[in-house]
Amino acid sequence: MARRPVVLMAPRWVPESRAGLERMAPQEAIADCFVDAILAAGGLPLVMSLTEDEGVIDSYLELADGIAVPGGPDVNPRRWGSDMDYDPALLCEQRDAFEFPLVVRALAADLPLLTTCRGTQLLNVALGGTLCMDVPSLGAPEGMAQWRHEGILNDPAHPVEVEPESLLSRALGGVTSAQVNSAHHCCVDRLGEGVRLVARATDGVPEAIEVPGRRFCVGVQWHPEYTWRTLPTDRALWRSFVDACR
Repeated sequence: MARRPVVLMAPRWVPESRAGLERMAPQEAIADCFVDAILAAGGLPLVMSLTEDEGVIDSYLELADGIAVPGGPDVNPRRWGSDMDYDPALLCEQRDAFEFPLVVRALAADLPLLTTCRGTQLLNVALGGTLCMDVPSLGAPEGMAQWRHEGILNDPAHPVEVEPESLLSRALGGVTSAQVNSAHHCCVDRLGEGVRLVARATDGVPEAIEVPGRRFCVGVQWHPEYTWRTLPTDRALWRSFVDACR
């Protein structure tokens, strides 16, 4: 059998909890559907450990054929110099401290990179961009209502319009329109250096970015790990990413 390319996955961080009388330590975890999507596309998914040791991150990258960064809590606005008053319960410093150097190093090594939701927002900020922290505040074009962007993971929520001839369009199978799920209240705002906006929801909300000139660097605002079994475009996205890793 051909060797499966190694796809390293940045983990989620789950705070300390209780199970009956037992106090459970914080957990580093990944959704099984995220793992399954990479396996089905032909990759070998491995979960990384959260660390601020950049030498450890470099050691991980020596093993990697590609990197995948999932969704989760919001990126701290202070990461792009904002002093806005923001609820700390919505943030995760453990992930920020790990994922910023991870993404910067993955880009420097030109490793294939696929990010979803929070991961996409972090990618934009890591390259000098900013975020909108309240998608409903964007409104919608005149004569159109804003789509629901929160809390729809297992079914299509709205269409996105994809830039023709973009890497994302090719990765989705050559389409310029696709149905996607949706679960976010933040999105990219000012684009980072070298970042291209390549998809919007039909209500105008930014939905995907890429970094041209890289082997494969795509960030989508939706969660294709939940819908790759039912949406051919999301299945094609995972396959395209793993093929780039290969």
